[in-house]
Amino acid sequence: MNPVTLLPFIVLIGAMFLMTRSAKKKQAAAAAMRNDMQPGTGVRTIGGMYATVKELHDDTVLLEVAPGVHAVYAKNAIGAVLDDAEYNRIVHGDDPELDVDAAVVPDDASSLTEADDAKPDLVKKTDSDEDAEAADDKKSDGKADGEADAK
Repeated sequence: MNPVTLLPFIVLIGAMFLMTRSAKKKQAAAAAMRNDMQPGTGVRTIGGMYATVKELHDDTVLLEVAPGVHAVYAKNAIGAVLDDAEYNRIVHGDDPELDVDAAVVPDDASSLTEADDAKPDLVKKTDSDEDAEAADDKKSDGKADGEADAK
């Protein structure tokens, strides 16, 4: 046989070998991660649920989903074992990097205005006040009293 015709088969076999080796490494890492679980560890299931490990058995694990709520899962259903800081950040919203001494941003813009003495006019306008404002607006058009638009 010609070596050129064997070359595609050799490349295909080599690629298959590399893919299976990579998959075996991932499986071994996942098994090691699952074996390293201990009670009290925060985990994420392959379905995306966060829980705390309560008990470990040969093929199953007892998870506390919520305070007082327990569920039995297969060990293979554990997608990731989380460290305490990450688990608390995700589940409880704790952020250890949050600086409590930093400037506090107000919820509204009232404290951001420069003039603290300026208060909005909360007095109800009467018809005479509105007529006076309308007269002021007409005078500001640049026309004197009695002048009309000539077209």
